[in-house]
Amino acid sequence: MPLAREAVELLVQAARAWYFEGNQHGLRDREWMALRFLHRANRFSRTPSALAGFIGATRATASQIVKTLEAKSFLVRKPSHEDKRSVVLHVTAQGEKCLSQHDPINHVVNAVTSLGTDECVRLRDSLREILNHLDAAHQRLDASICRDCMFPARAWRARDDAGVRDVMERASFARMRSPALA
Repeated sequence: MPLAREAVELLVQAARAWYFEGNQHGLRDREWMALRFLHRANRFSRTPSALAGFIGATRATASQIVKTLEAKSFLVRKPSHEDKRSVVLHVTAQGEKCLSQHDPINHVVNAVTSLGTDECVRLRDSLREILNHLDAAHQRLDASICRDCMFPARAWRARDDAGVRDVMERASFARMRSPALA
């Protein structure tokens, strides 16, 4: 088996930890993904629209996920201070506890941590590069993890080995490319 195919097959096997049938600890995989995103996102990104973009769902689906997480007391909606027409989603202490104790990816995080810092950095950078290639091939830009923001609303700068490069406004570009986000 070629090396690249073997690496992809291993990645698919690892993905079974976070994409699964049914539920784990009362949440489906997309609900876990939403809870993780909202826990890490900055205050500008904790909106139903940003959540929909991140999980690759319609706003209606994201709204249903929010309702489920609210019903379990993992999430609360609060009016935005900047725009009274919109809401900001906040993970509750109970939601944070659930993430720390039961998140299905915790054992994957522990396994990656055990690789050591240098291997972990190489893995992260390699996965980021793969995702950039996939985004370019499909003419899309998905929400990315950066040091300062989970779902940037303004142009941001990313550092790489070659120095600093400008990166276009991902949220606007994603909305232009994806009918689900319009």
